[in-house]
Amino acid sequence: YLLMNVEPEYDTHHSQQALKILKSAEFVVSMSSYRGNAVDYADVLLPIAPFTETSGTFINTEGRVQTFNGVVPPLGDTRPAWKVLRVLGNLMQLDGFDYETPEQIRDEIFPTDVDINQYLNNQLACHVISVPAQSDEKLQRIGEVPIYQADPIVRHAESLQQTNDAAKPQAWMSLALMERLNISVGDNVSLKQDDGEVRLQAGCDEKLPDNCVRVACAHPDTVPLGALFGEIIIEKL
Repeated sequence: YLLMNVEPEYDTHHSQQALKILKSAEFVVSMSSYRGNAVDYADVLLPIAPFTETSGTFINTEGRVQTFNGVVPPLGDTRPAWKVLRVLGNLMQLDGFDYETPEQIRDEIFPTDVDINQYLNNQLACHVISVPAQSDEKLQRIGEVPIYQADPIVRHAESLQQTNDAAKPQAWMSLALMERLNISVGDNVSLKQDDGEVRLQAGCDEKLPDNCVRVACAHPDTVPLGALFGEIIIEKL
């Protein structure tokens, strides 16, 4: 496996399944700007620069193609990801890895005479995963990704992790469900999903269905749980 800018324990639909697969893999390379937990599952760590330290191209919300330069040079022996991929491609004698600059790639993808609008639409690029309906007796987890857990850069930003939006996750339930389980706001509860278990405080959210528990993912406190959506068991401690 070759991982680039991804921390599988936080960035996958089923963190425990992803880690299990990686730990049983023959060889794993992690290309990242942060050491993180990669030493637990990667055989090789290749430091790459974050987007702020390299040049590139993106399409903004207005559908405009915009290019940018690095704000500061890469730190130490760090290299932009495209350069690392180019070297790996050349070592493996693969075609399509002979670019000298990101601008060459941009010009090949977006020639000046190309109408960018033909690539822009709101259609899903993958199949939608449907969750089978369950009886009211079984509780379903709703997994959300907090804004400051959405990618490695914000997860490793100490200043952002001290804000209210980075508060510790809670087990959010409707008042009806809390009464049914004899749970009050602020109570410590145990949540079990697949083979994982975590302990969180209970919170009330009246916008939730009465058979659902909203538990944030992509957070160290909830990584041991299973998939973002699925059956979950909750008990008052």
